Amino acid sequence: MAQTFDLLLKNGTVHTPGGPVQAPVGVRGGKIVAIGENGDAAEVIDCTGLDILPGVIDTQVHFREPGLEQKEDLESGSRAAVLGGVTAVFEMPNTKPNTDSADAVADKLKRAHHRMWCDHAFYVGATAANAPALAELERLPGTAGVKIFMGASTGDLLVSEDSELARVLASGHRRVAIHAEDEERMNARKGERIAGDAASHPVWRDDESAMLATRRILKLARAAKRRIHILHVTTPAELELIAQHKDVATCEVTPQHLTLAAEDAYPRLGSYAQMNPPIRSAAHRDGLWHWLNQGVPDVLGSDHAPHTIEEKAKAYPDSPSGMPGVQTLLPLMLNHVAEGRTTLQRVIELTSAGPQRVFGLSGKGRIAAGYDADFTIVDLKAQWDVTEEWLASRCGWSPFTGMKLTGKPVGTIVRGNRVMWEAQLANQAVGEPVRFESTSFG
Repeated sequence: MAQTFDLLLKNGTVHTPGGPVQAPVGVRGGKIVAIGENGDAAEVIDCTGLDILPGVIDTQVHFREPGLEQKEDLESGSRAAVLGGVTAVFEMPNTKPNTDSADAVADKLKRAHHRMWCDHAFYVGATAANAPALAELERLPGTAGVKIFMGASTGDLLVSEDSELARVLASGHRRVAIHAEDEERMNARKGERIAGDAASHPVWRDDESAMLATRRILKLARAAKRRIHILHVTTPAELELIAQHKDVATCEVTPQHLTLAAEDAYPRLGSYAQMNPPIRSAAHRDGLWHWLNQGVPDVLGSDHAPHTIEEKAKAYPDSPSGMPGVQTLLPLMLNHVAEGRTTLQRVIELTSAGPQRVFGLSGKGRIAAGYDADFTIVDLKAQWDVTEEWLASRCGWSPFTGMKLTGKPVGTIVRGNRVMWEAQLANQAVGEPVRFESTSFG
């Protein structure tokens, strides 16, 4: 007897763990229940000419709520996410107040419920004061784990001393996310900043600032027997080092660092190209691609970190670091696939299977029976321009506006709910907390 489904995706190329297949996908109760079986369905989506990817997971976004809503909030940031094909995000703790307590996590989850368009989890920010509580805080439902800022960035979360870092790493068991820039070196090098010249940003926050912090945290993590995840790696030398420590460390790269190069970005964009760690040279960018295609980075995160146009227009170094990226993460990578820099299979690994493996997500990261019905549906041949009108982030700008791309997200489906189709949103946000294997049973 033919099955009945809530949703049936037909006529698309489905990217399963075994590779791409031409097969219908049936969904019931928010879960994938059949691949390759037809049947009656309450909703049928014709995906002729389209590719159906596992839902894209962006494991590093800053949506700025609470306290900094003039830049972004959970609704607007997640709206940008689903318009870019992203089905789940991990949101960072450097808000006002910081997300560094159980009450702060509960507040974010309450704010997010069916106000965020995609599924979500929230990091807890590590501090010297909350280190003893982190083992408990990391196990809260809806928590992505612990985040350490070794170098100061937006906000006031900072754990820079080895003794404090060791205390944080000793408290808990889940993988810890690391912003690896060395605070002492950067403080000593502030004189390298040139007023009005954002091109001096990577001179100030230089390669050694990143490498020194990465070396330190690898040593500390090994001593603590604690797994770490090094965010937004910007130097090929760091990736070469991390490749020698994969038993303790995973890592992330961003589309911004894979796409922009200092030689063009700072003259063209000025402080709009300013982020931490910085956009570096074309040689750095090419080196990141080398190690990406060697398989070293585990995930791709956008480090979506918006600031208003008024804030970014300030003269360097008074301008804040950070740029939006959640909506352009997948489009940029599809364009890189079209131009032959990597494969679609590698992008899928970095945006779905990789996040699932690194963070232990329950029911996400692949198109397989029993998994959440999260799909990112793309047109690999679509040629289009990134326009301001398409952007949904509250900040209202992107360093990629005007860029011509090949490959575009057409649809975003979250647990069987079509939340975006052809740049149009559904009537209701349906975002729910992401579940993790390590916290599923309390």
